[in-house]
Amino acid sequence: MGDSVQRVVAYFADGLVARLLTRKSPFYDMIMKEPTAEEEFLAFTCLYRVSPYYQFAHFTANQAIIEAYEKEEEFNNRALHVIDFDVAYGFQWPSLIQSLSDKASGGNRISLRLTGFGTSFAELQETENRLVSFAKGFRNLVFEFQGLLRGSKLTNLRKKKNETVAVNLVFHLNTLNNSMKISDTLKSVRSHRPSIVVLVEQEGGRSPRSFLSRFMESLHYFAAMFDSLDDCLPLESAERLSIEKNHLGKEIKSMTNCDKDEENNKSSSRYEKMETWKSRMESHGFEGTKLSSKCLIQAKLLLKITTHYCPLQCEGEVNGGFRVFERDEAKALSLGWQDRCLLTASAWQCV
Repeated sequence: MGDSVQRVVAYFADGLVARLLTRKSPFYDMIMKEPTAEEEFLAFTCLYRVSPYYQFAHFTANQAIIEAYEKEEEFNNRALHVIDFDVAYGFQWPSLIQSLSDKASGGNRISLRLTGFGTSFAELQETENRLVSFAKGFRNLVFEFQGLLRGSKLTNLRKKKNETVAVNLVFHLNTLNNSMKISDTLKSVRSHRPSIVVLVEQEGGRSPRSFLSRFMESLHYFAAMFDSLDDCLPLESAERLSIEKNHLGKEIKSMTNCDKDEENNKSSSRYEKMETWKSRMESHGFEGTKLSSKCLIQAKLLLKITTHYCPLQCEGEVNGGFRVFERDEAKALSLGWQDRCLLTASAWQCV
């Protein structure tokens, strides 16, 4: 099966071969064959459980949302409304439900309303069932879920008086195919004047550069991702093979053929640097806010629990393994593998 380097190279080789083929070729379909929904869910679940990658993103975003709620607790009628632009399987929200329940008292319940965008009605229904079932275990919390198909307009949102509104942009903006769609999304977000916008994106170098430059950027990124699995699972683990084939491998082949996807209006992720997102957010009327020390402590604890722990690092230090970077004067927090930044979380408010 090869080591992590050989495996990541194999997936990139498949992506390059597919790039040279036409979509009518049977070999193209064979190489680019999508995993089933069940295989994709299993791979995501495995990666979520064994690696700090997604948990770091979700826990950091949730902590920022909770703190925004706490700042307005005196006048928000104990109501929080989260708008999640890519709710997917809903794995981010059980920890928020539990944290809010811990804050609530039996006679003074907290209301949490989640508006989530998804790719299909079936996925939204499964996510709603999963979250509603989980929330039933917390009697001091009132939970509501509203599912919307991705691309729907945020025009008829039911809003409670003085509720705290939080917008969750976790791994969403990089899936939009062009700058105009990103701009339209940010304009729509700002029009609702949320108390906080949390942004989490993978770190890369999306720009109008040559294909070779983008290819090398992606190769280095996913080489780090495959290498980081050494800290989480044995090389021959069935779970690891599932993650590599049905999650990371799928993403690699999609990214190497992203221009074909865009021609066919198909969503394809491309990663940008934190500085690019910062510029975009500021140009659309948002300003960054500092992430609290609780976010740092939480990230430090997460690494200790889920991996071969590497202490909290200052920016620029290299000490191997997973590590956390504070960036932009503590307005951003990044998860890295060795000297490679993998993803960055930040919080924003309307100017």
